[in-house]
Amino acid sequence: MNFSRFFSAVLLGLALVACTSDEPTPVNPPEPPVDPIIDPVVEDTTVLPEGRVCIAYAPYYRSRLPRPEMVTHICFSAAEVYVRNNVYEGFNLQGEGINSAFKQVLALKNKNPKIKILLSFTHTVTNSDNRQDGGFSAIAASETARREFAEDCAEFLRKWGLDGIDMDWEMPGLSWSGAACDKVNDVDNFTLLIKQLRQSLGTRYLLTLAGYVKDKKPQDDGIGWKYFDLKAIKPYIDWVNIMTYDLDDASSGHRGFNSAVKSTTSYWDIERTMAEYEAAGYDSTQMVLGIPFYLRHSFEKSPSVIDYRDFDKHSELNFDNWDDNAMTPYAKKGSIFYGSYDNPKSIALKAEKYVGGGRVRGLMYWDAGADDLDYSLATACWKSLRKLY
Repeated sequence: MNFSRFFSAVLLGLALVACTSDEPTPVNPPEPPVDPIIDPVVEDTTVLPEGRVCIAYAPYYRSRLPRPEMVTHICFSAAEVYVRNNVYEGFNLQGEGINSAFKQVLALKNKNPKIKILLSFTHTVTNSDNRQDGGFSAIAASETARREFAEDCAEFLRKWGLDGIDMDWEMPGLSWSGAACDKVNDVDNFTLLIKQLRQSLGTRYLLTLAGYVKDKKPQDDGIGWKYFDLKAIKPYIDWVNIMTYDLDDASSGHRGFNSAVKSTTSYWDIERTMAEYEAAGYDSTQMVLGIPFYLRHSFEKSPSVIDYRDFDKHSELNFDNWDDNAMTPYAKKGSIFYGSYDNPKSIALKAEKYVGGGRVRGLMYWDAGADDLDYSLATACWKSLRKLY
């Protein structure tokens, strides 16, 4: 309504009446009301329903970052511990300390403040001022070192405004990548380390684990244990990012799938992984399904993996093959099975089966930098999760 014109007309009418004029009052009729402008309801595509997660691992050596509008959590990888003569001295970020990659990941909160960022610890050593020594095996074996490490973690989170710690020790009881191990005590000591972390971090911060696909198992020689005691650590962690990949390779044409739902030709598969965790008492709130952003060819031969972003560089491979039981595509070199991977189709099927089926909390992927330029796999993870609700 034009209130100025209407108000002027009313005043004029009153003035004429006051002069006792017999002329009709020239008052303009009010303009018809205008409906208020209502903005259309726009769905917020930057959130998932309460409790659901989409987690990206972001290694320090990758130049491309996760899409901030398509993740709920980012695990920055990685920090490494400094141990000299089995004595814990502290930790630092890989890449020689606080670096641009770390700061760029932190800056993603400016684009999406809802993101939670965790610092992921590795058992590996890459920094030039560090060396393999006792590693996490030594830290976990000492009550003093466990407390000092946990308190250092809490202080780092406070200083940098992070949201939690993710533990990626691969694996207690094993000396992968040359890491020290104590076959008899590592598994139990790791539980003590996780317990101390929870005590020091409190409930303010998240505590997650990059978890193996099996519960603890006896060592091959029957002396001691390996992997994680899933039941023992369960009370202290928020959830496990289960590494449901690298379940087998395809060396020498062996039909071993990287991340099969079911496979009788592979060393392991996702269904067997779910059975291990569910037998240990885990439900959907504490399990997150891992998705590989790469093809696994071998654990020893080069190339051992091919990132999804690099598929177009391998014209010698035929990527257009599918296995119904594994629910994943695979590549062949001529007539030889070369290795399996995940694509948008397999991601959608896994999300529907495990997240939609109420068995896991969400999806995690390793790693954001291996995706193609269109973020095809990250988009598939996000959209598959949103489609379920």
